[in-house]
Amino acid sequence: MPLLGAHMSVAGGLEQALVRLGKVGGEALQIFTRNQRQWRAAPVSAAEAARFRAAWREAGEPPVAAHGSYLVNLASNKAETAAKSCAALADELVRCAALGIPFLVIHPGAHLGAGIEPGIERLAANLDAVLASLPAVQVRVLLETTAGQGTSLGASFAELAAIIKQSRHGHRLGICYDTCHAFAAGYDIRTRATYQQTFAEFERLLGLDRLQFFHLNDSVKELGSRVDRHAHIGRGTIGPEGFRLLVNDPRFVSSPMTLETPKGEDLAEDIENLAVLRALVD
Repeated sequence: MPLLGAHMSVAGGLEQALVRLGKVGGEALQIFTRNQRQWRAAPVSAAEAARFRAAWREAGEPPVAAHGSYLVNLASNKAETAAKSCAALADELVRCAALGIPFLVIHPGAHLGAGIEPGIERLAANLDAVLASLPAVQVRVLLETTAGQGTSLGASFAELAAIIKQSRHGHRLGICYDTCHAFAAGYDIRTRATYQQTFAEFERLLGLDRLQFFHLNDSVKELGSRVDRHAHIGRGTIGPEGFRLLVNDPRFVSSPMTLETPKGEDLAEDIENLAVLRALVD
């Protein structure tokens, strides 16, 4: 069975995310290491890292990924934004390394009207510049599949493949597959035939070895809507069958999969969504 978990708040300290994960019975975790809507953030202190690592060990060392800032846009054609994005990404990678987190999930960015090909070229060049500046940091950057809203890149597997191909550091790049985003971008997983077609296309263009992490979200909007709106598992337009196919796919038997669905402070929704997913496992 896949390792099922959730994105958790770090309110009260980074280590509290692991406490919250334990409360819902999660087996995989995603966090923001800092406020995801700020450009500059404090580095991780030695004490902070020690607390997080201790809590991680106590939790049984579940797989953990960090999610990068929403402000980062490596494809921007605005010099100031691109520079800020590179600096923010570098800081995030250093924080992940200090905490021992092996994966950093980022949105590929938006070309802002300049065009897909120029956007991909800028994205790959900026990503390479950041990775080249941190040769000792072995955190793997995971490009997240996107819904394709506006001028966002990464809605197609072909675009993600082009980014990796143009990068000089392709061995340090992987993919995070968001079920809602990919569905909104037009990749159907609701029937066995469409599920097989979607992942055959993924394997052909990217290779399944690139797929390191999943975000499990149902979709409020329809297939191909290009609108990113998360719904609870089985209550959206993907429905339970798509998730049944995913959690029973033997190729992903040990893959970390985290919820990014709406929830309150008591985390009841996470508990319910995880129960729904586990009930779908044959």
